[in-house]
Formats: sequence, C-alpha cells, structure tokens
Amino acid sequence: MRLNFERSCRSGPAAERISTFAALHPIYASFYHTGAVLSRRAALQQPESRLTPSTVVLKTEGLTKSFMGFVAVQDVSFTLHEGHIHAVIGPNGAGKTTFFNLLTKFLQPTSGRILYKGDDITGLKPAQIARRGVVRSFQISATFPHLTVLENVRIALQRKLGTMYHFWQSERSLTVLDDRARELLAQVGLESFADLEAVELPYGRKRALEIATTLALDPELILLDEPTQGMGHEDIDRVKALIKRVAKGRTVLMVEHNMSVVSDISDRITVLQRGQVLAEGPYAEVSQDPRVIEAYLGSGH
Repeated sequence: MRLNFERSCRSGPAAERISTFAALHPIYASFYHTGAVLSRRAALQQPESRLTPSTVVLKTEGLTKSFMGFVAVQDVSFTLHEGHIHAVIGPNGAGKTTFFNLLTKFLQPTSGRILYKGDDITGLKPAQIARRGVVRSFQISATFPHLTVLENVRIALQRKLGTMYHFWQSERSLTVLDDRARELLAQVGLESFADLEAVELPYGRKRALEIATTLALDPELILLDEPTQGMGHEDIDRVKALIKRVAKGRTVLMVEHNMSVVSDISDRITVLQRGQVLAEGPYAEVSQDPRVIEAYLGSGH
C-alpha cells in the first residue's frame, strides 16, 4: 500500500524548510497554495476579451541585487501585463536568473520594490508567493521519478481534498482526483503516458508533466525558466505549442535563450545586459535595436 504524500509537521524548523520548498516546484506548492481555486477556474473560462493590455499583473520599481559589492541586477523597473507571454532574454551573465529569483523571493532584493496585482510583495517568502497563484519552473526538470505520470499530477491536486496530513490513509483515497488529473494530462498531451513512471519520459515530455502539475494549482502567473533548454527540434516545437495553449487566460513570464521560441510566442520582450534593462518591446522592434545586436554579437557586427 502506498501512503499519501504528506508531512506531519506544521511548525518549527521542519515546517520552515517545507515552506521554502513550497515554491521550488508546483507539487510542493500545492500544500501551501490557498485561495478561491474554483472562482479562479471560472475566471479562466471567461472569453479572452476580459484580458486588457492595460492591466498590470507584476511590476518592479528600481529592483537591485548586489552580492558582496557585485551588482547582479541594477535598478530594474519592469511591467508585466495580464494575458501576455513576456520573455526575458539576454547574453550569459545578464542577470536573468537572479531577476527571476528576486521575483519569486528566493533572493531578497538589496533595494527596490516588487508589486503583484498592486500589492507590495517585496518582503514575502517563496511559499507566500505560491499561495498567491504565482508558480515557477526551474532550469532542471523536477518530477517524482518513480511515481507514475498520473500520480505526479494527483499529488499536486491533493490539497483540494483537505487530507494532506492523513498519511495513514490508503492511496485509494486519492482516486477521486483521477478524472481531473487525466484532464490536465490531456491538456499537455500526456494522456497516453498516464501509467508510465516519470523516469521513463523523454526530457520534453517531463517538461510537459511539470506544466501539468503547475496547472493543477490553477495559477494566475506562470514563470518558466528556460523551458526549452537542452531539447531537440521536435520537443521544442511541442513545448512551444504547449506554452501557447496553457497561456490562454493566464499570464506567462519566461526566461528563454532560443530566439525562435521567443519570436514565435512572445507578446513582449525585455532584454537584460549586465543586470540592467537594455531594451523592451515587441520582438520585431527589439531584434532590430543596434544595442541588442551589439550585446549578442559584439561591436564588430
């Protein structure tokens, strides 16, 4: 008998560690993410016309992060609009991952503010960000390798049962979540892989599984850190189409190096260089900016 995936501590050092893990991955976040899930789902089913470009979801003001005198992110003022797929690009060492870690509170800024839907979240912890419907992925794929694809998604859904700490219960108590889990797998093209252990999935399919567990939390804002890193052309096309599909009715912020992906699916692009915003706008505009060309190719081009 497989026991439910639960933890029996709510306070003390162990609880603090679990709270930090809550934003590491959607599955952990599922135990801390709270709010009106049903009302969110209803909102996502509204027509696309509800999404207005003027609605600001996320905003930073003068965001700065320094490490022992080295400034990794400097005075970044950034705006993310609801319903957009917004890409953050830049050469290696530009500060993209540090910027992502600041937004999701894995790093505390040296100065500046982060506003989510008008609320100042600068001082919040990662788990508190997850509770507000902000879920992120990481560069390295993170799934439970020896659970099936279905079980991975079911864990992310388990919070809805209110039995997270009933660790003595049989796995059969979770079967009520199977229909919803299969529905999410169908959304990411994994329905035929439901009974396969996650370790056996190709890398691109593992990324799709991560997105399915993210969707299980009914997120409002999804942050993807290099979602196509290390993929072949076939997987890149599949994940690119998947991002477009799951972005419908949601907001997506991603760090991405593949310019084909960026040009095909992004509504807006922010270019970072040496921790500062170099350029921002639609791809057609940014890609022709001489400063961006020089940042990527050097002054001789």
